Amino acid sequence: MKKILLFLFLGAVGFTAYSCDNSDDTVVQGTDYDTINQSFDISPTFTRVNDNLYRWSDDFNKPLIQSDMVLIYMQIGMDGDSPVWKLLPYTYYVGNANNDALDYIYEFSKYAATININSSNTFSLTANPSYYQNKKFRVLILPANGTGTGGAKMAKGTAVDYNDYKSVIKYYNIDESKIKTK
Repeated sequence: MKKILLFLFLGAVGFTAYSCDNSDDTVVQGTDYDTINQSFDISPTFTRVNDNLYRWSDDFNKPLIQSDMVLIYMQIGMDGDSPVWKLLPYTYYVGNANNDALDYIYEFSKYAATININSSNTFSLTANPSYYQNKKFRVLILPANGTGTGGAKMAKGTAVDYNDYKSVIKYYNIDESKIKTK
């Protein structure tokens, strides 16, 4: 009887050990959809739509993924040897008697980005080309999922002020020396 109990005990232990073996060593690797930051400068040639609207549009080299976001900053001046960037949309008041204003706005899709410059009805952009010629913009294509350059994850719980260009550069770990002109 003792031998039968011993065999039953060993059988139960063996069965338990075998049934607990989790040998699903198959690893499923999905496609990595993380975006690596893309940044470039542009000095666009705007096209006249009418006297109060000028537009520039350009296609991306490859379509964005759904979680990507695009920020466009306009250089509004210099601080010593460092450019000063202003996030679009940006309203500039001309300072004339009519209190005319210009709106620099942008929009983007999965495939392209567009910058529009709109002026008040009483202010002709065509007659004032300095408001749309020789302007420099910085385009940042960023992953909205919190992944920085080279796939580095951003700190959880930290927020970024997108109006503050330097904060965005720091948050997304963008090396400004590597930003090219498109």
